[in-house]
Amino acid sequence: MASGPIVNIRRDVDDKFYRYKMPVLMTKIEGKGNGIKTVVPNMADIARALSRPPTYPTKFFGCELGAQTTFDDKAERYIVNGAHDATRLRELLDTFIDKFVLCGSCKNPETELILTKNEEILRDCKACGQRTIVDMRHKLTTFIIKNPPKKSKKGKKGGETAEANVGGSPGDRTPDAEDDDGEEDDFLTKKIKAEAAGLEPVEAAKDDDWSADTSAEAVKARLKQLEGGIKNGLILGDDSDDEGADSPYMALALWTAEHRDTATPAEVYKKTQELGIEKKHKTLTVLVENLFTENMVKEIEKFASVFNKLCTSERHQKALLGGIERTVGVEQPALIPQIPKILMAFYQTDVLEEEVITQWGTHVSKKYVDKDVSKRVRKASEPFLKWLEEADDDDDDDDE
Repeated sequence: MASGPIVNIRRDVDDKFYRYKMPVLMTKIEGKGNGIKTVVPNMADIARALSRPPTYPTKFFGCELGAQTTFDDKAERYIVNGAHDATRLRELLDTFIDKFVLCGSCKNPETELILTKNEEILRDCKACGQRTIVDMRHKLTTFIIKNPPKKSKKGKKGGETAEANVGGSPGDRTPDAEDDDGEEDDFLTKKIKAEAAGLEPVEAAKDDDWSADTSAEAVKARLKQLEGGIKNGLILGDDSDDEGADSPYMALALWTAEHRDTATPAEVYKKTQELGIEKKHKTLTVLVENLFTENMVKEIEKFASVFNKLCTSERHQKALLGGIERTVGVEQPALIPQIPKILMAFYQTDVLEEEVITQWGTHVSKKYVDKDVSKRVRKASEPFLKWLEEADDDDDDDDE
């Protein structure tokens, strides 16, 4: 452990002989104006003491503060955008330790994280032997699932034990699979329902703002338009065997168009399960095109849990971006000026990754819309793409 002041991992424990110690979190403010950021120079040392990848507490800070985070594992450089007080970050670190390090039974920090087949995140305590689940409603769990700790061995009941890559990075993770053995989604459905329950009281007051024309004539016109889009291969892509009025994608499109004002995130996910397409990338395109209204930016947060669950690969992300192209470029062109906000919303909820967005923004494609529309949509996205580029440039300047 690096030299410097140390504290008990559990700062509520006053015993000076308490053997679990960690360095006191230090901060350094760099940059100015919109480029100001907070660097945690000893985050790697803190992470080693906690037996967690340093990206986890850094990302936790970002989730709690609503700020972008960046990592450089080789240089052991961990950054939270914005100027943040060291005292505040220490308080957040205590919260992270309580939620993702301390055993839920004996409160001992000698735990390892385990990611099960059902994507439960458990704390395996080496002191008392108990396995306790973390709070799966927290946004960090999505990041951990996508960036699991380094795998070491199989669990006793078939779940994979994921030991923390102490001092390292979760960048060694295996790519998200298509979950061929993912029939048991009971826990995940419960998770989505829990997240939806947490959102409903807030969103209920805004239902009027999200209203759309649901008259019989409007719904009929909408469904006719969807059928035309599917027959032309614009929604489903180039797999002809999935086209036609009897396809599961058509069924999802029709159901979503009819229920989008009342459906909960759990109900949307359950519908994709019933149709057997919860693992298909085309599902993302259909949902984006038919789930959102003119209030898309607000609605993304409401349904973020569904998209986080369904979007498990780069191909899924590209299909989602294709849905955005069709939605703003063809269905609702009035949304084109909001493209930067739409991309930011998906980016901040960890649905879309920076590399995928950047590649999409620099390559015009005719897969989902015609070339002119594709160019227009990407042109509108330039402010967000520029923001991503400048954030990277600031990080490179700091490294130099």
